[in-house]
Amino acid sequence: MAPAMLTGSLPLCVCLLLTPGFADAGWLLVVPMDGSHWFTMHSVVEKLIHRGHEVVIVMPEVSWHIEKSLNFTVKTYSTFYTLEELDPQFNIFSEAHWKGQEQSLLSTLLTSSGDSFIEHFYSHCRSLFNDAKLVKYLEENSFDAVFLDPFDMCGFIVAKYFSLPSVVFTKVVICHHLEEGTQCPSAPSYVPRFLSGFPDTLTFRERVRKHIFYFEEYLFCRYFIKNVLEFASEIFQKTVTEYDLLSHTSIWLLRTDFVFDYPKPVMPNVIFIGGINCHQGKPLTKVSYLSCSIFRIIWRWT
Repeated sequence: MAPAMLTGSLPLCVCLLLTPGFADAGWLLVVPMDGSHWFTMHSVVEKLIHRGHEVVIVMPEVSWHIEKSLNFTVKTYSTFYTLEELDPQFNIFSEAHWKGQEQSLLSTLLTSSGDSFIEHFYSHCRSLFNDAKLVKYLEENSFDAVFLDPFDMCGFIVAKYFSLPSVVFTKVVICHHLEEGTQCPSAPSYVPRFLSGFPDTLTFRERVRKHIFYFEEYLFCRYFIKNVLEFASEIFQKTVTEYDLLSHTSIWLLRTDFVFDYPKPVMPNVIFIGGINCHQGKPLTKVSYLSCSIFRIIWRWT
């Protein structure tokens, strides 16, 4: 778990990092998630760079959307798979899921295609730590914090391994990770689970179904991150649990708004920042005063 001093001071550090003119340039390590997740994180990274902060991004050589940029430093590491090998694995996994809607996601993952995709997806973290030159670089540089996407749990391992404060950036937190990491109560009888389709007012039968969904999600998550926990246990030379990784997180930035969700307990280090994942809106069309006057006259005489 992060030291109390780091956990307590990080909210102020984050505010200073995001506020221009109130702090010197920060030194931020970014462990991104590939795919569509990178699009939103990239906009935040660019804004931080624009405000004078220095950013180092750690990414595998094989990537769908993460590209090198002149605005930030990129450190890459090799992987045992190529993009030509990764694409078919993802296509087989996605087709098996969308064609079998009557099956649960856990059933899809238990298939050979799902297991193979997970193995490819999480193997890059092992490649990162096998790169001795990159690990030495990260050890020698005094980063202020790790900026990460929780869906790719490699960021949690990096933050814990290098004893750095971590800032999670996401819209939805699956697998009870938010409740597990913040030790926040989340009674399945009252708080609807993501993707369950249940409201907060249920009949007895619906409550029973929601409990079943809760345990299915628990089994799915245990299977989904088992490779991550096994690798983390190898890195730290001891048994590492899900709580060991998640509780190290200092700040959870959620790209949503509290009013969009059902009432539920929230811990102080969970911050709703909403709107960042929205498309940039265009300014409203200007309406002349003469047009408004004409409409007002028509309305009075009708």
